[in-house]
Amino acid sequence: MFYQWDDDDLVLNIRVQPRASNDGFAEILDDRIKLRITAAPVEGKANRYLIAFLAKTFSVAKADVHIISGQSGRNKRVRIQHPARWPDIIAGPD
Repeated sequence: MFYQWDDDDLVLNIRVQPRASNDGFAEILDDRIKLRITAAPVEGKANRYLIAFLAKTFSVAKADVHIISGQSGRNKRVRIQHPARWPDIIAGPD
């Protein structure tokens, strides 16, 4: 499973594809979901863009999105605090 709920926080395992032609979730790859972003992986630009994209997608402030691991790689673990909404591919908390 590419995500888990930790109380009201959502933890995602993501495989980021930078420099994509458009932004959005793609296919599920084993225990990760592929996320395409248009930002280039230069000087933290892709990470900042990823945080902004996820904040908008889940209707939270950027300060509520944290990259837990994978700062410099494509495989990332991200915590989203108290998401107000989520894509259909993610079941809400029980």
